[in-house]
Amino acid sequence: MRYFPTPIVVVSKCLEFGPVRYNGEAIPDKVVQRLDEFVEFMPVCPEVEIGLGIPRDVIRLVDAENGPRLVQPATEKDLTETMVRFTRGYLDSLSDVDGFLLKGRSPTCGIADVKVYNQSDNAQVIKKTDGLFAKEVLDTFGGLAIEEEGRLKNFTLREHFLTKLFTIASFREQKNSGQLSRLIDFHSNNKYLFMAYQPKILKEMGQLTANHDSLPVPTVYNKYEQKLMELMANPAAPQSHVNVCQHIFGYFKKELSGDEKRYFLDELRQYEEEKVPLSTVLAILKAWTIRFDQKYLKRQTYFEPYPLELVEISDSGKGRAYT
Repeated sequence: MRYFPTPIVVVSKCLEFGPVRYNGEAIPDKVVQRLDEFVEFMPVCPEVEIGLGIPRDVIRLVDAENGPRLVQPATEKDLTETMVRFTRGYLDSLSDVDGFLLKGRSPTCGIADVKVYNQSDNAQVIKKTDGLFAKEVLDTFGGLAIEEEGRLKNFTLREHFLTKLFTIASFREQKNSGQLSRLIDFHSNNKYLFMAYQPKILKEMGQLTANHDSLPVPTVYNKYEQKLMELMANPAAPQSHVNVCQHIFGYFKKELSGDEKRYFLDELRQYEEEKVPLSTVLAILKAWTIRFDQKYLKRQTYFEPYPLELVEISDSGKGRAYT
């Protein structure tokens, strides 16, 4: 059984952890429920942390010359500076963190889809943006696994979030060890996973682990980390998965019968045509990996980038990667 590190995830407290929404309710969330056994959650409600009550009057983002302001129409309070001050202090206090799971559409925690109003007492929405807390998170920790709960109903986005989360947590463990040999093993074990994302950056990361310039180990780790964040910025494309599967298939060409080869290539074509999921193709490759005792492939995280217990095939069909 593959070892997985325990990711550290900051989560909006209203998602399962407490009745802290403006209306005094908590929100049940399947992803949080499933993750609870595998991650260390750090619940936070920025609105409660700055002293707003439960329940509380609605707050909203209002358009202004220097960027949206966070206001509470009922009290006419401008909470912008208070929220930014709390957020920066809170984020500065974090040491190890691998991801954020935030409440969508919230004026503090929403990402990209938060309504901005023309005036505090005007219901006219003129654009959408990030909540104030989420904006600071993205500015400070933009390379980590960051999502809002609504988008994780989309299969592709959920797969990417979980893959990125557990990969970053694993990298953190290697970095904290301070050993270059641990980074080399990490890179080797993630070769095909990283190839599915961006082969060009994978090559650059490999050159860093070789350390031909004899850089200090902390410098190598820092440069590698920057490349890792760049590599996993967006979900891997289906055609990239096809290319990786073809690479892995090459390990078995001499051992397989003609019928087996044709069967695999037909399944791969059906994946390309969106008729079968990637897991169907990977199951075949993993079976051959075991059958032919390919020790290098057995170590590849590509077959299991996060715990199998978190696999869920449901898909809302909604949601796209942020650009």
